[in-house]
Amino acid sequence: MATSVTKPRAARPRGTRSPLASVGLHATLVAASVIAVFPVLWILLTSLKPAKQAISTDFVKDPTFANYAYLLDDTHFLDWFANSVLVAGVTTVLGVFIAATTGYAVSRFRFPGMKPLMWTLLVTQMFPMAILIVPLYNLMGDLGLLNQPLGLIITYLTIAVPFCAWMMKGFFDTIPVEIDESGRVDGLNPFGTFWRLILPLAKPGLAVTAFYSFITAWGEVAYASAFMVGEENLTLAGGLQTFVTQYTSNWGAMSAASVLIAVPAAVFFLFAQRHLVAGMTAGATKG
Repeated sequence: MATSVTKPRAARPRGTRSPLASVGLHATLVAASVIAVFPVLWILLTSLKPAKQAISTDFVKDPTFANYAYLLDDTHFLDWFANSVLVAGVTTVLGVFIAATTGYAVSRFRFPGMKPLMWTLLVTQMFPMAILIVPLYNLMGDLGLLNQPLGLIITYLTIAVPFCAWMMKGFFDTIPVEIDESGRVDGLNPFGTFWRLILPLAKPGLAVTAFYSFITAWGEVAYASAFMVGEENLTLAGGLQTFVTQYTSNWGAMSAASVLIAVPAAVFFLFAQRHLVAGMTAGATKG
């Protein structure tokens, strides 16, 4: 009696997906993209709605730029923007410099108190922001820095520098020590070696540090609201709160302000994005 022989199925090459799996993957990516983009798109559409339609669920029927005109002409938005640019810009520059020099010193040199210093930088990241508002408020009051941009800059540096210094140390650990030795052979002092040889190789790490410092200062709300009073002295984060009070809510103006606030952060991200992945990966591989 003849027996039928079934041929075994050909094995699918490694790394390929079945059509069903491919469809499921693409559907998931499309759904995730829609979920991510929808809130941003809705804020943009809300900023173009007339005041009476701001909280409606309809799409824009009568688009208008009245919210933007009101924001720029009848509020202190330009003052808030200038204050935020000042605070975020100085925080970014000082944060990058302090974090880079600290990370390089800890990566390359051995000195008394090095381990306690690194532990101190690590421990400061464990405290929630809320419990630090009162002691920092009292400290800034004693120093006369309340309602001053310098007070916010110092506060934001205490948030950004510890994390960035740890990250920069991990990045500098990936740069061969032989480069430092070649600099000393050429007659460079430690700072000259750091400035001329190491920093050009550390652009990805510097980009991540700059981006983190900028975002920390640009979008922070709690300290900006507690330390700054008077509409002309507020930053953008504090200024947004003036559109929502106990009795009224100007959602159109708030949406327009949110769109304008997001533009500088998006531009900063576009300039730094090509270095961000490499910098974050290198900073996380060694500690």
